[in-house]
Amino acid sequence: MLTASVTFAVAASLIVLLPGPDTLVVLRNLIRGGRRTAALTVAGVLSGLTVWVAAAAFGLAALLHASEDAYAVLRVVGACYLLWLGIQTWRSRSTPEALTADALKPGRRWLGRGFGAGLATDLLNPKVGVFFVTFLPGFVPSGVSVGSASLAFGAIFVVETAVYFTVLLFLAGRITRWMRDTTIRRWLDAATGTVLIGFGLRLAVE
Repeated sequence: MLTASVTFAVAASLIVLLPGPDTLVVLRNLIRGGRRTAALTVAGVLSGLTVWVAAAAFGLAALLHASEDAYAVLRVVGACYLLWLGIQTWRSRSTPEALTADALKPGRRWLGRGFGAGLATDLLNPKVGVFFVTFLPGFVPSGVSVGSASLAFGAIFVVETAVYFTVLLFLAGRITRWMRDTTIRRWLDAATGTVLIGFGLRLAVE
């Protein structure tokens, strides 16, 4: 089991480092709301991953993988969410928000910010569930409970994701100082919005 865990940890670390919707949403909220909003987004991402890990371990994700209708519905909802998020980011590029405490006021929190953004990005993406249900079993040693091993591997994946985002937030000071430039902010909003829209379209057509 130890060898399998180390092998999985190496493979998972490569996947964690690949930029996806989670990373883009965290960076987007770091740019627009500062470190605290980004940290809340990370908490949402990790919570969403934990839900999918539990679902995979207990067989719910396998059911989703087997049901084309369930997968299709969740895929369309997730695609619409990513498209909406990307369009909102594009629209805001002309008037980028300052990286101040004003962006964190309760009245300005919405699904595209903080914890809700991270949680929704993960839970509305069925590919995350399918990834876990297809990726985790391949590392389970013979004779070991699939459920227990899947939980252990899932925990490794969540921890590695947390470490990745911790490093990202540790560098937030340098990132936000660089992003205070209005021209850079507009360019990044446009680029982030475009990529989020691309993820949404890809999720919709796959």
